Order: sequence, then C-alpha cells, then structure tokens
Amino acid sequence: MDRLHVGTRKGLFQFQRGKSGWAQSGPPAFLAEPVTALLEDPRDGTLYVALQHGHFGCKMHRSSDGGASWEEIPTPTYPVSDAPDAPALEMIWSLAPGGKDQPGKIWCGTIPGGLFVSHDRGSSWEINRPLWDQPSRPNWFGGGYDHAGIHSIIVDPRDPDHILIGVSCAGCWVTGDGGKSWEIVGRGMHGDYLPPDKAFDPVGQDPHLIAATASQPDRVWCQHHCGIYVSSDFGGTFTEITDVAPSNFGFAVIAHPSRPDTAWFAPAIRDAFRVPVDGRFVVTRTDDGGKSFRQQSRGLPEGLSYDLVYRHGLVCDDTGERLAMGSTTGNLWVSENGGDDWQLLSSFLPPIAQVAFA
Repeated sequence: MDRLHVGTRKGLFQFQRGKSGWAQSGPPAFLAEPVTALLEDPRDGTLYVALQHGHFGCKMHRSSDGGASWEEIPTPTYPVSDAPDAPALEMIWSLAPGGKDQPGKIWCGTIPGGLFVSHDRGSSWEINRPLWDQPSRPNWFGGGYDHAGIHSIIVDPRDPDHILIGVSCAGCWVTGDGGKSWEIVGRGMHGDYLPPDKAFDPVGQDPHLIAATASQPDRVWCQHHCGIYVSSDFGGTFTEITDVAPSNFGFAVIAHPSRPDTAWFAPAIRDAFRVPVDGRFVVTRTDDGGKSFRQQSRGLPEGLSYDLVYRHGLVCDDTGERLAMGSTTGNLWVSENGGDDWQLLSSFLPPIAQVAFA
C-alpha cells in the first residue's frame, strides 16, 4: 500500500511512496469541494468519493482508473414524503464494500441516519427499510450534527450478511441476514449526557467510531463520546476501559488487522474544547487489550499543538505497521513502524476528514 488518499475540506489529494519517500502525486481532484467519504474497493480497485456541495447538496463520483478520470453517479435518496420535515440527504459519512463474493455491492451510511446499499457499483441505491423503520428511530438524535448519522459499517469477513454499524447517536446495530432484520447491541456502554435512568440505554449511545480486528472480527474497539470500550462478541456487549492517559475522549480508533489486543486512539479534551490535553498532540496505543496504554509522539509537534483527528482521520494498512493520520489543521503524517515514529508529509493541506491507503 504505497498510495494514500486524503479527503479534505477542499478536495481529494493523493500521496505516493517512491524511492525517495512520500510525495504528493498530481493535482488534487474536486478542488475546493469538501470530501466527506471515500472508498477504494479492494475487490476491483474502483475509487468512490462523496462530496458535500453545501447549498447544492451531496454528489458522488466513481473512478475506475485510480483517479485519472471520474464519472458522476447517483446519490442515495430518502423515501418520498409529503411531510414538511421529510428527511433529505445531508451528508454521506461512510462507505464500505460488501463481501468478497458480492462484486459491486457497496454499503453507504448517511446523515440523517439512513443506511443504503448498491448492487451495481453505485449506479443505483436503495434504502434499508428494516433499519429505517425501526420503532426506536424517534429517539435517535444527532451528536454534533442536527440529525443522527451512520459513520461505521463493519462487514464481517466470515459472513457478508453479518454487519455491525455505529450510529451517532443511536448506538450499535447488528444484522445477521444482510439487513432484513436488525438488533440493537452495544450493551455496557453508558452516556453521562443522558438522564440517569437512561444512561445505559443502548439506543441513546454515541459511539464515535467502531473498528474490528480483520483477522478476528469478534474483537471490536469503540471510541465512545464518554470513554473507550472493547467487545469480544462483535459488538454485542462492551467493557469500558478506564485510566487512560491523557484522555479517554476522542473520535478516531483503529484496530490492528491481526492482533486483537492492539488498537490506536487520538485523544483530546472532551466536549467544548476538543483539542489535545495541555496542547500536547499524541497517539495512544494499547497492546494488551486496554490494560495499559503508551503515548506515541516522536515526529509529532513538540510544542503546543491544537490538532484534532476526525473519526476517519486515522488508519493503518493490512500489515498494521504503516499508519496515516490527518488533522483538522491540515497536517498529514505517516508512520512506518506502528506509530512509534511519525513523518510529517504536509502541513499545508485543508482540514482533513479521511485518510485511506490504496
């Protein structure tokens, strides 16, 4: 994985690793347009990009040649309604490929809280009605946005009909039949922003991001609004991890692809601040299932820094050794040794929403 896609508030950038190291590759695509989600499909190499054009709404584009050329494809649409507050697409927040034996199948998570699926590489979309019609939906609410949003989609590599999603704020949901039915899971999480008698209500939880160990997907890590959690049953139940320095708050989490006890987080001060603790920017890593954490900062800013890492701004490759991280202040780093050392690739990019290795 010697290519890195970087989705920013002002376009899609690419970086390539050559003999002399990492460097930006070519001009940005969709210059000045906010990129909200991107996916390079590992099954066929197709690259998908979602844009938020503000007043002009959301757009989606697809490339079959690594970004050399693009074609516009439809965006998901919500059920037709005459209601004055009928839902409409506000943002495409997550994209995930279906199973290896499901060519062309793509899942899409959106705000407001709709899960969509395409069976033809994004040429058409249909909403998942069983999730959309959940009786608990009136209790879903936004975490930072006005409406609930689906930011995490984990397709079980053992069974592509077994899917776990994370919703801010409506907790974690799982299907075992490809979306025909859904069950609320994520028990054990708690939200101190809820009334005391509702603090452990699974539907009221705000899992900022969930990530599964690729080789052992039952191990799921969660960066929650109120802490860090780990699950050993594909998100059915979670155990809270306490005593995490410098903070157990953040947005990003990545799971090592083959070591279920290893995960990385990007900590910050909670709620109104949302900046690094004491202005010291670090990444935290656990290698023992959350019993202990170490702070990784070599190559990161030595002085005061107020970078924040968004949900999809921290990623690792298939080896778990190469990491990439982008921040709200346009800084982009890569690590070749699991986060022990970081190399700054750029400090002049627009705010970064997502990074992804090709």
